[in-house]
Amino acid sequence: MRTINPKEVKLSYLHQILLSSIAPRPIAFASTIDKDGIPNLSPFSFFNAFGINPTTLIFSPARRGRNNTTKDTFENVKVIPEVVINTVSYDIAHQASLSSCEYDKSINEFVKAGFTPIPSETIRPFRVKESPVQFECIVRDIIETGDQGGAGNLVICEITRIHIHTNILDNNDMIDINKIDLVGRLGQNYYCRTSNNSNFTIPKPNIIPGIGIDALPPSIKHSRFLTGTDLGKIGNLTELPSKTDIEKVKQYPKVQEAINSPHPQKELHTLAKSYLEANDIELALSILMIEF
Repeated sequence: MRTINPKEVKLSYLHQILLSSIAPRPIAFASTIDKDGIPNLSPFSFFNAFGINPTTLIFSPARRGRNNTTKDTFENVKVIPEVVINTVSYDIAHQASLSSCEYDKSINEFVKAGFTPIPSETIRPFRVKESPVQFECIVRDIIETGDQGGAGNLVICEITRIHIHTNILDNNDMIDINKIDLVGRLGQNYYCRTSNNSNFTIPKPNIIPGIGIDALPPSIKHSRFLTGTDLGKIGNLTELPSKTDIEKVKQYPKVQEAINSPHPQKELHTLAKSYLEANDIELALSILMIEF
């Protein structure tokens, strides 16, 4: 492994290492205004949610590494402690990126990037109409982590209103991940999106603890055909299959075919893996526990 002392490398290199290894990161598309009411719009990927009571969002308009200057967003929230954090979907990602250009303070990024400003209900900065979810926030605190180039400025916000486009909601009034199609920031010029084959699910752990990978027979734990992901799925089950379950599965035509093949363990584990990929985990484990 390569070991890095953050104090001994260039800031630009360290920055790219962090951006590429702490990813994907959500994007806070921050709308603020200055004391004269001039709007500013800029995306920040040092961002996340940190609590719901009170609702707490934090983003960081960090100091520029090359010249230690601060960004208009940071200067604005110090004077007008209000911000709209708009989410960034795939449809508006290129426009949001355009707004990150370092335009003169007098330039309105809403106009430059082609966004529609709409009034907020509780604060002065405008919302981005095209954003699928918009959070009106008051700024509770600002923590400056340093005074040198690259230092973070944590803007701690409390949500006062949430606006959601109804076309991203499902029948239960919940946000549909595929419909919202959010964009995540990776390192360099890379992004990812939360739709189609770019997302996957991991069920939350059961109230009853899972059996754990350590409870599995060695032939399963040390299988050459199963991955850590496969074993993790199995370990989250709450019990091993019964002998009756295993004998029943043993009669399935595909299982019989695997048992009678020249390499039964390989064929059974490969078959079980196909069921794991389809999230039929109980069936997969029953197949894996067949003795032959």
